[in-house]
Amino acid sequence: MHWRAIIRLFGLLLLLYSLSFLPSLGVALLYQDGQAEVFLKALIVTASLGLLLWLPNWDCESELSIRDGFLTVALFWAILGVVGALPFILGLHLDLTDAIFESVSGLTTTGATVITGLDRLPPSILYHRQQTQWLGGMGIIVLAVAVLPLFGVGGMQLYRAETSGVAKHDKPTPRIRETARALWSLYVGLTLVCALCFWLAGMSAFDAIGHAFTTVSTGGFSTHDASIGHYNNPVIEAIAIVFMLAGGINFTVHFAALHHLDIRHYAADPETRAFILIFCAGALFIAASLYWATAYPDLGSALRYGLFQVASILTSTGFSNATFSAWPLHIPLALVVLSFIGGCGGSTAGGIKVLRVILLVKIGIRQIFQFNHPHAVIEVKIGKRAVTEDVMLSVWGFYVLYVEICLLLTLAMMAAGLDLASAFGAAFTTVNLCGPGLGEVATSFAKVDDVVKWLGILGMLAGRLEVFTLVILLTPSFWRH
Repeated sequence: MHWRAIIRLFGLLLLLYSLSFLPSLGVALLYQDGQAEVFLKALIVTASLGLLLWLPNWDCESELSIRDGFLTVALFWAILGVVGALPFILGLHLDLTDAIFESVSGLTTTGATVITGLDRLPPSILYHRQQTQWLGGMGIIVLAVAVLPLFGVGGMQLYRAETSGVAKHDKPTPRIRETARALWSLYVGLTLVCALCFWLAGMSAFDAIGHAFTTVSTGGFSTHDASIGHYNNPVIEAIAIVFMLAGGINFTVHFAALHHLDIRHYAADPETRAFILIFCAGALFIAASLYWATAYPDLGSALRYGLFQVASILTSTGFSNATFSAWPLHIPLALVVLSFIGGCGGSTAGGIKVLRVILLVKIGIRQIFQFNHPHAVIEVKIGKRAVTEDVMLSVWGFYVLYVEICLLLTLAMMAAGLDLASAFGAAFTTVNLCGPGLGEVATSFAKVDDVVKWLGILGMLAGRLEVFTLVILLTPSFWRH
């Protein structure tokens, strides 16, 4: 393990992250909300910590190994959770647990919250809260690999550890720095278009920017307690659906479609086709269920709320225009199932990911066929590409670990005092990076025990790091050499 190189990298990353407090400082000065000193202190503390780590190791230029990359990414997300909590501690006077929970929820784009009374918060605190999700959506590490090569730090190991999805090593450009820049340019472009659409639909400029941050990042934080339901505007909801789905699609597919100016790239990608099909089928099923259960008086209303909530839950955004946990019959459980599926690999969404679900289904079908034809040699394909046994084993292993973590978190949260429905809701909403849960955590984690919040923080980090990146650090073989 190249410890000096890792510490040097932590210093550089913290120096880079300290700059993220500047926009919030600008908002505080613009609105004169009394929080300018808070963000100035947060900037100074973060930058000082970065310098403290970097200066003694500035001349260490060892190339990072893949093991170094995994450790750096996992530890840095934990460190970010602490420094990102500074404005909540200094400005809102939250205790350490609540502040770190809110910060980690933002940076992992989960959207679970412990804060109430959002409509009364200072604008700069609200902006910081929204911005954490936007930075976390594409991943600060992916942003860093576009900049750190300028300081002589290689980025491929960080990119491999940070980016998600089965096809995470597919890059839209040959060079890793160009890849990160291409993805972030696309991400910024989508955010700007989303903000403009929200503003034209009737949001204030501040709300439009804030909600664009958390829509494209599929994060779900809002500047209002009632979330998107605050506006009661079908046009705003429709815009949110479009950009939530855009955030849930693999960004390399977006890049290919934009680069070649050809939308047929979406139709040509098997995962994107399956994602859209799951969304349409899920939305129609939920809308029909709402209408059948007379939750809404007419089919149009049922379709409106069904479409929005399915898009929000499937992409793990967590926006709400209604409290889905209060819907009757099987509907909340059906939405929970959709949250486990999640978005596409290489997107900002959480969950198991559509590509893995496709592979799991195909593996199951192959196994059934093999029972009837034991000597047959059957290939599993995604599109026209055959999937290797190693990849299928990796997907199956991921699925087992994912389910085990959810079950263990549910058990631990029940031991901490939650009932079964609330514990399951807290576990799935944190690991799936979803936001709203069930029972006591249907809208907020504010009233649950601190132990539950720390378990939730662990779940959010596991979900954001795609399980393997975190679990691999717990294996003795990782530390053996």
